Amino acid sequence: MDKVIIFDTTLRDGEQAAGTSLNLQEKLEIAGQLDKLGVDVIEAGFPASSAGDFEAVRLVAHELKRPTICALSLANIEGIDRAWEAVKEAGHPRIHVFLSASDIHLAHQLKKSRDEVLKMSRETVARARSYLDDIEFSPMDASRADPAYLYQILEVVIEAGATTVNVPDTVGYATPQEFGSLIRGILDNVPNIGKAVVSVHCHDDLGLAVANSLEAIKAGARQVECTINGIGERAGNASMEEIVMALRTRRDFFKLSTNIDTTQIYRTSRLVSELTGFPVQPNKAVVGANAFRHQSGIHQDGVLKKSMTYEIMDPRSVGIPSSSLVLSKVSGRHAFKERLSELGYTLNEEDFDRAFQDFKRLADKKRDITDRDIESMIAEELRTVTEVYHLDHVEVSCGNHNIPTATVRLIGPEGQVLADAALGAGPVDAVYKAINRIVGIPNRLTEFTVKSITEGIDAIGEVLIRIESEDVTYTGRGAATDIIVASAKAYMNALNRLLAVREGK
Repeated sequence: MDKVIIFDTTLRDGEQAAGTSLNLQEKLEIAGQLDKLGVDVIEAGFPASSAGDFEAVRLVAHELKRPTICALSLANIEGIDRAWEAVKEAGHPRIHVFLSASDIHLAHQLKKSRDEVLKMSRETVARARSYLDDIEFSPMDASRADPAYLYQILEVVIEAGATTVNVPDTVGYATPQEFGSLIRGILDNVPNIGKAVVSVHCHDDLGLAVANSLEAIKAGARQVECTINGIGERAGNASMEEIVMALRTRRDFFKLSTNIDTTQIYRTSRLVSELTGFPVQPNKAVVGANAFRHQSGIHQDGVLKKSMTYEIMDPRSVGIPSSSLVLSKVSGRHAFKERLSELGYTLNEEDFDRAFQDFKRLADKKRDITDRDIESMIAEELRTVTEVYHLDHVEVSCGNHNIPTATVRLIGPEGQVLADAALGAGPVDAVYKAINRIVGIPNRLTEFTVKSITEGIDAIGEVLIRIESEDVTYTGRGAATDIIVASAKAYMNALNRLLAVREGK
């Protein structure tokens, strides 16, 4: 094969990142963008883990017909049956079975013998094969398993019907040289390996997930499991955008390609960041704010003379516009729509009309509107889709000789106008207490972060918060030129997510 299959697990492993909580519509929105991006396989969730995850997988499978839609299952019959029920409407369904393989896991987690694990692996893959032909199997913690036993498991599951065998570096323990050797060992020592695609799934505990994945590809793996922005359990997963752009930029070395439309990478990264509440660090490869910025005078001089002197990728190749339309309050609908298109946004007429009005209101407060201002504004617009309570008005009074006081007015679920006021230790605390008096849902604020979207005194401020209720964390984000308003929006965003999850249950 001269192409690498891109298996995206943002909706499954990515959502396992501590502090992430996506509702059904948010998962479907990300899945739709992954489809535009061109990923080959979307692992949509773990159906047996909860009713909500089952419904999310079922909805994605029903809506998207081009990519393969994959459901994860533990190696037990009930989980396999549940996975099939979730993905059976997909145009290309897949069941992904996993079971521990390392002696550490067998002894301390499963408390089963090697023979018992072999039997479970064989029987559950056979059960999955009774439903469909596309079966993937993962021997968990493969990088710490006995290679000889690993070869035995893979031979057994391929014989039982697995068409993809995935080699997980579950705890991010391997180094590139070791992991490449493991893949070559599998290709050389599993007799029926030619009947299956070899896949890899690497974690980033030592910062080696992308390096390990690329080394595995070099050794012969032809599917790589990854997530947008590298989000996931603990330190995260291999970053999809880094793997794809490494293969594209260094095709002279790897001599391989993917089906990814790289111009959709930046838009996908921003969407996942907005909906999960995890910001992308500025120095993040490919999609970070500084990835294509140059401060050194020598670098600036080189880039101005010839971009490739210090840029190995064209920013437009990942969907970052290199042109610089200056938008202001005199800009019209056409210029605004063109800029949205360049940034990867396609809105229907109703959403566009609302966004344009928001743009005009912002332009009255800011002289020049930057791309980051637009992205923040559009994300704010899209976040309002699943509102239960809408923030209609917020007003605060504070100062070094005043007791901070906030008055809040919300629009309730049935359109009723609800208002209250509260005192607080500061203006934001007063706003949150006033909102709590109206909504009445016990929760605890666990994180509050404020940052400026752009430079200048008129910059948009963005607030990220996390609240906890019944041991579940919910993320909220809000943006406005007024930081108190942004804080109120972020809190309402988090509360609305909490309410959406409760209504789903």
